[in-house]
Amino acid sequence: MLSQAQRTTILELDSQGVSRREIARVLGISRPSVRKVLRSKAAQVPELQRAEKAEPYRQQILELFSNCKGNLVRVHEELVAGGAELSYPALTAFCRRHGIGQAPVVAAGRYDFEPGEEVQHDTSPHEVELGGKKRKVQTASAVLCYSRMLFFQCYPTFQRFDCKVFLTDALQYFSGSPIRVMIDNTHVVVLHGTGRDMIPVPEMAAFGERFGFQFVAHAIGDANRSARVERPFWFIETNFLAGRTFSEWGDLNRQARQWCDKVNS
Repeated sequence: MLSQAQRTTILELDSQGVSRREIARVLGISRPSVRKVLRSKAAQVPELQRAEKAEPYRQQILELFSNCKGNLVRVHEELVAGGAELSYPALTAFCRRHGIGQAPVVAAGRYDFEPGEEVQHDTSPHEVELGGKKRKVQTASAVLCYSRMLFFQCYPTFQRFDCKVFLTDALQYFSGSPIRVMIDNTHVVVLHGTGRDMIPVPEMAAFGERFGFQFVAHAIGDANRSARVERPFWFIETNFLAGRTFSEWGDLNRQARQWCDKVNS
């Protein structure tokens, strides 16, 4: 499509008596294009009136947007699984034009890390459909701070033994151990103290020594310090868990690991 500047030039040259053939030669365009502009007598670029590919799926998009908790990646996956021939960019463009979606989250702070310097670990409760029933689970997550590589698993409860099992699996998944593991001030790891004054339970300190890392805790109220692991909980809830069901614990954690592989790739 010709730009507004090209259309303006065509009209000006025509007003000066320049032939259509010469206008086409000078601008490097076809004579039919010159004729269309002269017939329209307008420099403004006409708006394209195209049928939106996503329009036939409007109702499905609205329903899936609610079921998938606003995550358009999951909405697109479910649409394609249902036979829709629609690209992800076409879906997002449709949602932007029709006001379907949420405003982007503004970052509150910044921390920089070197490779292998730190893993952040935390847990968060989530509700899942497991074996045909809704139930609350404890989602344990670990994130490599430099690469933001993610690993998580779900447990019925999260006690000290569960923590050691999870961190062992996480470090094996990452193929290595960091210098330190950042936690909140959880009783699972903390013996007493908070922030820089935190003293870990001897059992957990010995566990860390076995892998060559130390547990550290962020100061109470300093949420930005653990943002690498806090943010993925929202991602897990609105992407991985949105619209998915699981037959049993093994199925849930197998799918979690597969999803981590996909996200990390």
